[in-house]
Amino acid sequence: MKTGPLVLFVALTTLGCKSSQSLDDGKTASSNGLPPGEVELQVPCSGPEFFTDEHVFRANSVAVSNDLAVSKRRAMANARADLAAAIEVTVGTVTDSYVKSIGTTNNEALSQRFESLTREVTTQRLSGLRTLCERYFRTEAGRYKTYVAIELSAQQLAESYKQRIQADSALRNDFDYERFKTVFDAEMSKRSGN
Repeated sequence: MKTGPLVLFVALTTLGCKSSQSLDDGKTASSNGLPPGEVELQVPCSGPEFFTDEHVFRANSVAVSNDLAVSKRRAMANARADLAAAIEVTVGTVTDSYVKSIGTTNNEALSQRFESLTREVTTQRLSGLRTLCERYFRTEAGRYKTYVAIELSAQQLAESYKQRIQADSALRNDFDYERFKTVFDAEMSKRSGN
């Protein structure tokens, strides 16, 4: 009967030794590969399935408030702002490439007009976004934490851009949608996984 505690002690010691491994700097890591004292966080509404890809723009955010509705509103506003910024960067890059590819003599004026349209189209299209994930938590301090992830179809954005340009008499003559779409699709492929 006295061997029971000894066997338990040896078993625990053996498991404890196997749960860490030596790092290059001489420190040990736990069995999950993390340095001592570090804990991996699992953040709701985030991760690879919430990244922008060649088909959709995506953004996520988190907000904390004493009021659940305010927490939700802030998280959504932050995600929308991030999404709008990503769209503007992408469409700005596409516009620059497109304007250079058509080789017009009025590149600077055309670029400025396209930039203005980009802001208009982005603002208009954000009303058509889709919520992918929405999770609510109450913290130990009694505050509300909201996690959200949203997306917007790249194809719908390109179509909106086309419609808006075709309605603009100054741009309509210089606009080749097929060329624009080719440049747009190539840029979206680059942003996949970011």
